Amino acid sequence: MNSFFKLLNFELNRFMKLYIALLITIAVIQLIGTLVAAQKYMILVNNSFIKGGMNEKAFIEMYSTFSLIDNAYSLWVLGPLAIGIALLIIYIFFIWYRDWFAKNTFIYRLLMLPTSRMNVFFAKAVTIMLTMLGLIGMQIVLLYLEEKMVKWIVPKVFRVDLTVPEVISGVYQLSMILPESFMEFLVTYSLVFAFIVVMFTAILFERSFKFKGIAIGILYIFCSISLFILPVIVQFLLFGNLYLYPDELFFVEFFIWMVVVACSLLVSRYLLNRKVTV
Repeated sequence: MNSFFKLLNFELNRFMKLYIALLITIAVIQLIGTLVAAQKYMILVNNSFIKGGMNEKAFIEMYSTFSLIDNAYSLWVLGPLAIGIALLIIYIFFIWYRDWFAKNTFIYRLLMLPTSRMNVFFAKAVTIMLTMLGLIGMQIVLLYLEEKMVKWIVPKVFRVDLTVPEVISGVYQLSMILPESFMEFLVTYSLVFAFIVVMFTAILFERSFKFKGIAIGILYIFCSISLFILPVIVQFLLFGNLYLYPDELFFVEFFIWMVVVACSLLVSRYLLNRKVTV
């Protein structure tokens, strides 16, 4: 266990500078975007009052009030967040291939450490999970800051005050990565962990069998995803709708999750110990 935490700390430190730069960039862009949107709205208010001779009621009827949901739907918010998630997905590959193609083939030193090779695997997987959760946590903090910023710039009569949970539930993209309930959160990020493990296994197939491993890895990803959606497809083919109750479907999917993760870990262990060449 001590070896695992040392490897985890090592992997986090290797990514930390780039990761912090990513978080700062996302935060700056989102906060600037919120500032620009709020200021643009207030310029419209002032112009309408000064040049158009509107009163508050007429303005709201014509242009509506300012809502943090409208701001959250903008590219200023969703764009940087999507780029951040995309970069973390790319890092799933980079975290392995960097070691293979680094000077002096650094992976050789990692796999020769006096510890289980699966500790290397888990350290890399947990690094991805922690950085993903860190990104999500920062997004929640940013929503609170954006809420305060809007209240500071836009007078109460021209805005709709929403709580951060209301904003998240009102924006589909945010509700996907920030589930409302703790159970939904566990399900969502259990699937994220399964995705990471499956992708790691596909990478190890490629590293073990080279060009043939690419085809095996892609097939493995396809089969894993197919297993997850199979219960839904079978229900529609046999019954024309969702025959199972949500609780029943949850347990079926949870069983499939355990099978996929367990198989991926077993296969990865075999490949790391018997097939991977360094």
